Formats: sequence, structure tokens, C-alpha cells
Amino acid sequence: MVTLDTQAWQHQYINVNQANQVRLHYVTQGEGDLVILLHGFPEFWYSWRFQLPALARHFKVVVPDLRGYNDSEKTQQGYDLKTLSQDILSLITALGYERAHIVGHDCGGVIAWYLAQNFPQALGKLVVLNAPPPDGLFREIWGQLDHLWRRWPLLACQVPGLAEYWLGSNLKGFVQDWFQRYSIRKAAFSNDTLQIYQSALEKAGAISAALASYRHLLLPQAWWPQFRNQVQQINIPTLVLWGADDPVLSRSLTESLEHLLTGPWRLRLLNDCGHWAMQEVPDLVNRELINFLRGDVLLLPNPNS
Repeated sequence: MVTLDTQAWQHQYINVNQANQVRLHYVTQGEGDLVILLHGFPEFWYSWRFQLPALARHFKVVVPDLRGYNDSEKTQQGYDLKTLSQDILSLITALGYERAHIVGHDCGGVIAWYLAQNFPQALGKLVVLNAPPPDGLFREIWGQLDHLWRRWPLLACQVPGLAEYWLGSNLKGFVQDWFQRYSIRKAAFSNDTLQIYQSALEKAGAISAALASYRHLLLPQAWWPQFRNQVQQINIPTLVLWGADDPVLSRSLTESLEHLLTGPWRLRLLNDCGHWAMQEVPDLVNRELINFLRGDVLLLPNPNS
């Protein structure tokens, strides 16, 4: 298990996105090529605590709180996929880099897919953990009505007003249920860890902002262009890590990736692992990330290329 040297972590703030400005909080460690880790819902930078020290031996690692989360600014707007992606592009530039390796999980993984499809020149390599491309996310959540029962917390979060009230009045229960329901290795989420997530959501405006971001990913305007237009394929080196027993996003979402990924890529299913891969099996995820980002893993060309 990785030893967490919290004193090596630097907490900083930065203003990004000239068109839709926001002040982001981020944690950084290490020097070298830039690696940005993007968290999901309802998380914040802390979800990558096991990856920070491991990757920092080789890279400059930056883990932002996405717009609206934890210590980043809670703006009134800007929670659509396009703006959230522009936040990350602006972050790369503001840090003095032209490109970065992007690693994303859950909703952060959807942002990572979007960046790779629309701004490949800004990415070195792409890693996605348990997150489908934007159109795949909508199909998975709404397209399998027979599995609706296991997704009721996700759907409940889509109801404005009701969701804010529900979370605000039952935050402790929500946090515990959310992480335990979608994990296989329950021990990854101790009471202390769950309290840290709860405290981040208790900050003023955090629940409303996190829900706004989460809702936008499932709105028709977020996925409709993917259906209307030809899918933008990805030609940069890509690694997909997937908790094979994810109770919310099934491994079937990986079956059509060969139509999206035209460059070298690799899929690794993580056995006995649920939705929170980097926290459930951190050592395995760290090895995969380091080997891939350092170029020690041979990727096979897309079989359709």
C-alpha cells in the first residue's frame, strides 16, 4: 500500500477559463511531464490520494477539485461538459504546459473522453477508469430500464430541488450508501474516509454545484450531438481500466470501444473491483498508470485500423 506523505502535497489555487472564469483549488506533487487526475461525483481531489505520491515519482501531478466541488469556486453556471472541459484546457495552459496526460474516473472520465475527442492536441495520453464516452453514459443509465432499481440514487439526483433537499437532510446516509453501494471492496471506505467526503459536501454551495455538474452530464444537450453527428474518434494512446464488477456501469460499455479508439489502446478489467477502482485496488491501478504513462506497456493497434 502506498504511504501517504501529506506534507509533500501542495495546495494551491488558480484562475482558469477566460470565457467562463473560475477559481480552482488543486493539489500537486512532483516534477516533470504534467499528469492531471479528474475525479467524479460526489468526490473531490482526495479520491486520488493513493495515486498522487506514486505518480509524483515520475511526473508533475495536479489533482483539481472540479468546478463547484470542495474548495473550488461554486459558480452560478458553467457546469456543462464543454465548460468543464475548457476549465481543464485552461488549467494546462495556466500551469505553463502545452499538453498533459489526462486521467479521469466516473464523471471526470467523461470529461477526459470529451477532451480526447475534441482537443487531442492538448493530450499526451488518455486513461479512463469506469467511465464511458458521453453518449455511452446516457445509453447505459437510461437505456436499461430493467436495471433501474440499482440506479435509483443516480436518478433521484436528477430532480432539481428535491435532490438538494434530500442530500442536505440525509448527507451522512447518502455518502455512506453511495460509496458502499457501488463498491465491491467495502473496506476501502472507512468511517473516517466517508466523513472526509461528507465534510467536503457540507461546504457552502457544494451540494448544489455538484448536483448541477452531475445533471448536465445526463441532459439531452450533453449527449445529443454524439448521436446527431459522426462520432469523433480518438487516435492518441489510451488505457481503459474498468472494475469488472462495477454495480452501476457494466463492463458491456467497453465492448464498442474499438469503434471509437483508432490509435493504440488497451483495456484492463480489474477483477473483484467495483466502481471506485483507484480506491478499491490502488496498488494495481498505480502499477497500470505508471507503466502506461512511462511507456513501459506495449499497446496493440486497434484491430480495425
